[in-house]
Amino acid sequence: QGQLAESGGGSVQAGGSLRLSCAASGNIRSFNTMAWHRQGPGKERELVAWFSIGGMTYYADSVRGRFTMSMDYGRNAVYLQMYSLKPEDTGMYYCAAQTYPGHSYDRWGQGTQVTVSS
Repeated sequence: QGQLAESGGGSVQAGGSLRLSCAASGNIRSFNTMAWHRQGPGKERELVAWFSIGGMTYYADSVRGRFTMSMDYGRNAVYLQMYSLKPEDTGMYYCAAQTYPGHSYDRWGQGTQVTVSS
């Protein structure tokens, strides 16, 4: 009933930038909320940012001011632009979608690896 596929990960030096992409097989307008999560080595999965169909956004304190989430409805794609990357940003980044308000994220991509070296 729809799939998500991330791309754009890679290895960069601290202070560098990356843009992650999440392509949806269906219309992203059908989702209530799109989000990015990440899981660093030895850490629990954490919410990085979300973007609702109403245009509201949320960013975790650790990334606020450095990361920007956006949507392209024409391409059915979601992006995460990351600036001033830090080693602690290293991890597997996952795109997720929430179909129903008040429910958990029910669509997930396979993830894309981001590695930031000092």
